[in-house]
Amino acid sequence: MSGNWKDHLRDQLEDFVDALVVKGAKQSDVYEAIVQEIGNLRDAYDRDPDPAEDRPGAEAEEPSNEWPGALP
Repeated sequence: MSGNWKDHLRDQLEDFVDALVVKGAKQSDVYEAIVQEIGNLRDAYDRDPDPAEDRPGAEAEEPSNEWPGALP
């Protein structure tokens, strides 16, 4: 993977921050919240690097059609 993804990430972060600032948030508060959430994501990753593996077959689950409105 090339370094181009970092440029794309920066562009998306700038757009994200700008959207929140337009809605009334302070830019410095948005930056602080992003840094805090990244810390939370790192902590969650340290506890469980791949939470999808916790429930084998979870991706294959289908919603139940046994609710009253689904019956013929």
